[in-house]
Amino acid sequence: METEFTVDFSLFYFADTGNATQNRYELLLEGARFADGHEFSAVWTPERHFHSFGGLYPNPAVTSAAVAAITERVSIRAGSVVAPLHHPVRIAEEWSVVDNLSGGRAGVSFASGWNAVDFALRPENFADSKRVLVETVETVRRLWRQEELEFTDGTGAASSVRIFPPPIQPELPVWLTSAGSIETFRQAGELGVGVLTHLLGQDLDGLAGKIRAYRDTHAEHHGTRGHVALMLHTYIGTDRDEVRQLVHDPFSAYLRSSIGLFARAISADMPGVDLNRLTPADVDFIISRSFDRYFDTGGLFGTVQDAVKTVETLKDIDVDDLACLIDFGLDTGVALEGLSRLDEVRRQQN
Repeated sequence: METEFTVDFSLFYFADTGNATQNRYELLLEGARFADGHEFSAVWTPERHFHSFGGLYPNPAVTSAAVAAITERVSIRAGSVVAPLHHPVRIAEEWSVVDNLSGGRAGVSFASGWNAVDFALRPENFADSKRVLVETVETVRRLWRQEELEFTDGTGAASSVRIFPPPIQPELPVWLTSAGSIETFRQAGELGVGVLTHLLGQDLDGLAGKIRAYRDTHAEHHGTRGHVALMLHTYIGTDRDEVRQLVHDPFSAYLRSSIGLFARAISADMPGVDLNRLTPADVDFIISRSFDRYFDTGGLFGTVQDAVKTVETLKDIDVDDLACLIDFGLDTGVALEGLSRLDEVRRQQN
């Protein structure tokens, strides 16, 4: 069926640190400038720790402050803040600064975290991270509204605190990050926040059902539809075969660099595989299978015409925002050059 709305396009970043020692943030900053000038909805940066995969982004508030300083219109979002790793006051303070620097354009997707090593920052929260996530989201939202809340101070007494500077937006735009759990989709609906998700470890049919569950829950609790953002690895060229050849090696290397962190997702097509017992040839096979799946059905790759068809499919399952991950190892100049064709996809929606 054909839909009557247009989906938003945003840029998403999750780069490996790579070997470069200079201009590591060129793609982020130049991409943000492009997004700001071409009616893209947002720029998302993640939180990652202690690993080269995603290692350019240990603190999305810092990268978002940089984006805020060079843009005027585009929303500036965390994708995501790992809530159990931080005190909620610190989250609210940092993002209020981003909100002020940007003139009221900040937004945060919160995640519970999955990698035990990350919790070296706050090991006490690992076992109960999902509960801490919900508590942190609600606390940050209250602090954002300029409520005074009590916290234990250095003497062990309860002290009331209010964050400064006051944010510009009266409400912080919030999403929950889901790796595919329908419970997280429903929880986001109950909380009245958006969902940020991806296609690592889930297919379109499964995602469609989770989005329906989210919409129903959001409507039941809040009377509104909510917001669904979908992260997709993205590069648009002029010939599909040439695009496949161009992205094959860097995207395969990108998948390989993440295999230890995303074992479940990277082998989604091969249930029961134990990555710890695989030979190098086995790993090569999994990377090859994963590349084929993401290129054919799990990303936004190919020509403008290919991508327009994919966008219509994603609109049919009720996605609101395509968060296009462009920094998976392509040369910076090549990745930036592809943005003009991505913008053409955005403009050609039915």
